[in-house]
Amino acid sequence: QVQLVESGGGLVQAGGSLRLSCAASGRTFSSYAMGWFRQAPGKEREFVAAINWSGGRTHYADSVKGRFTISRDNAKNTVYLQMNSLKPEDTAVYYCAAALSLGRTPRGYDYWGQGTQVTVSS
Repeated sequence: QVQLVESGGGLVQAGGSLRLSCAASGRTFSSYAMGWFRQAPGKEREFVAAINWSGGRTHYADSVKGRFTISRDNAKNTVYLQMNSLKPEDTAVYYCAAALSLGRTPRGYDYWGQGTQVTVSS
């Protein structure tokens, strides 16, 4: 089992920045690829970014490319999502997730956090 706890969400004005953190406990964190997903009210959960076990490979959704950066610190069992130039359409609950292989689909992820709310005001 892997337990994931997100933090760092909040309310920010458009153009601002936030950094989300996801702390992992349980089985070896460095064995897992990590992803960030988001879900806005009335919409399906969508892929945001993912990083492989070593941090050497990353994937981003087109909608966040150039604005968001995913990173990880295996010594701290933590994955981060730095979000810059935030837009109102980034408003959603953000979830981190763990998977045995790097991917973009929620179905490929085995463990999920409880989510953290990000609200971007215009």
